[in-house]
Amino acid sequence: MACSVHLLLLLLTSLLALFFNPTCVYGNDELRALLDLKSSLDPEGHFLSSWTMGGNPCDGSFEGVACNEKGQVANVSLQGKGLSGKLSPAIAGLKHLTGLYLHYNSLYGEIPREVANLTELSDLYLNVNHLSGEIPPEIGKMENLQVLQLCYNQLTGSIPTQLGDLKKLSVLALQSNLLGGAIPASLGDLGMLMRLDLSSNNLFGSIPIKLADLPSLQVLDVHNNTLSGNVPPALKRLEEGFVFEHNMGLCGVGFSSLKACTASDHVNLTRPEPYGAGVGGLSRDIPETANVKLPCNTTHCQNSSKSKQATSITVGIVLLTIAVSAIGILTFTVYRRRKQKLGSTFDISEGCLSTDQAKSIYRKNGSPLVSLEYSNGWDPLADSKNFSGDRQDMFQSFRFNLEEMESATQYFSELNLLGKSNFSATYKGVLRDGSVVAVKSISKTSCKSDEAEFLKGLNILTSLRNENLVRLRGFCCSRGRGECFLVYDFVSNGNLTRYLDVKEGDGEVLEWSTRVSIVKGIAKGIAYLHAYKANKPALVHQSISAEKVLIDQRYNPLLSDSGLYKLLTNDVVFSALKGSAAKGYLAPEYTTTGRFTEKSDVYAFGVLLFQILTGKQKITSAMRLAAESFKFPEFIDPNLRGKFFEYEAAKLARMALLCSHESPFERPSMEAIVQELGNCSSCL
Repeated sequence: MACSVHLLLLLLTSLLALFFNPTCVYGNDELRALLDLKSSLDPEGHFLSSWTMGGNPCDGSFEGVACNEKGQVANVSLQGKGLSGKLSPAIAGLKHLTGLYLHYNSLYGEIPREVANLTELSDLYLNVNHLSGEIPPEIGKMENLQVLQLCYNQLTGSIPTQLGDLKKLSVLALQSNLLGGAIPASLGDLGMLMRLDLSSNNLFGSIPIKLADLPSLQVLDVHNNTLSGNVPPALKRLEEGFVFEHNMGLCGVGFSSLKACTASDHVNLTRPEPYGAGVGGLSRDIPETANVKLPCNTTHCQNSSKSKQATSITVGIVLLTIAVSAIGILTFTVYRRRKQKLGSTFDISEGCLSTDQAKSIYRKNGSPLVSLEYSNGWDPLADSKNFSGDRQDMFQSFRFNLEEMESATQYFSELNLLGKSNFSATYKGVLRDGSVVAVKSISKTSCKSDEAEFLKGLNILTSLRNENLVRLRGFCCSRGRGECFLVYDFVSNGNLTRYLDVKEGDGEVLEWSTRVSIVKGIAKGIAYLHAYKANKPALVHQSISAEKVLIDQRYNPLLSDSGLYKLLTNDVVFSALKGSAAKGYLAPEYTTTGRFTEKSDVYAFGVLLFQILTGKQKITSAMRLAAESFKFPEFIDPNLRGKFFEYEAAKLARMALLCSHESPFERPSMEAIVQELGNCSSCL
């Protein structure tokens, strides 16, 4: 009897403990998992000192840890923290994790197979570390995974075919590892895949035709491998999104730099090319990535299946009983805690979106990419301002947040700094989807103080769409940092100054047809700015120069900083104009009128045209005189070694002289220039 009383008291005590401290049901397990994770990620204890045994992971004291409404750990965000340990199998204890962000660290060792137990995980970022070993095939069981970033590590082995089971995956980034084998045909089953980067590995075989048919695919990068065989023609629809250079064995029709295929190149595109040479009709070994199912003894397979079914049913009944009991106890306590704490857990948020919007997103998936900044003061992007309806929706589609900027640029690392000016700094960055961008940071003091004017300028920037303008991907303004960030596509070949003043044997010399094509592209970009369109006003650029002409991988010119002056204070704009004057781009009438017009842009274009023809940054009066009399050896770039068309050179020289005429009334419009350039044979 006494024993029964003791048991009853023990049971009552346990139940009371559950009611008044429900975190002990899952909280202690998660705390234990976090502390195990800390000891492996940060063995010296330098960076995660806030993770303590007596702490609460959900009260904001654990650096990089965020919880959902139920008090469960939903995110671990430790990118760029200098961690130098390993990823522990204990990570599996954080069963409600939706985001794991450990990129830009120095983690080593293998990826634990236990990570596959995180079935609610949508984002897995382990890129830019020193991880080794093979990719666990168990990752294929993570049915909610949307982004898998494993690039820039030292991973070996082949790409698991099981990754083809990740039906929600939109980004798969495996570039810059030591992966071998063939590209699994199963990746062609990823119907939501938008970006696949397998570049800079040791992959061989052909590109599976199923990849080319993926409906959402926008980028397929396989450059720097040893792939061979016929490239599926359907990949032509990706245009610049298909990157395949430095695969000597590839062939196909309609792709620049690819050879035409011969009979030996036509392999079965539904699966990767097998290993070995295959001589004399002998069968060749199939790589494990080729999705070939091994046969089994029928009786054995059936018996095994029945045995597994019986075991599964028994285990299922036991687990169901336990689960129902636990749910009954927890439901009431969790409900009470939510009622008490709803609205208090997420009050401290930072960012570039409205606080209401931030909370709704944060509660939905706990993503640290919406860990936002809000303090008192400057906030030109407050949601209540100036826009409504469709325009507001479009405007919102350009919004980034501060943590995305920090993550993309490795916290604005000097290693990623592309350049600085008096009012801005530009960093190279990598976004969540793996795309490379340039992030221009502009200080608050350089931006227009009138927020309505600033927003109007930003609205204009979002309306600019042309193949010869650098594309604006989005923007973010941070009150806490006192900065605004403009996010542009990264352009790989630098700016036009790279191709000027090239010394023999020291730099790339642009051939004649490329120069003419660049001139035409610049003209089309400026003409677009000057034209009035239904969705954009007529604009002048105001700061055209060789530095502002970027060159992409196909040598197309892209004008940068178009419309940027609409965001800047008059002092900053005037300072930039003084820089243009010093370099010879500023039209002479500005000194008397103080006004910048379309003809001012035309003048700068004329100077650019001279620079492209001569290959020099500084244009002398002697060069202009030589151009007037068509003395080609005296002004055409000697690096061309006479390889140019004289009639085109004469036409372009005449155009350069006319565009840079002292009188603005003598200069043609950009529209007329574009029409005239259409007659150049090298442009066609």
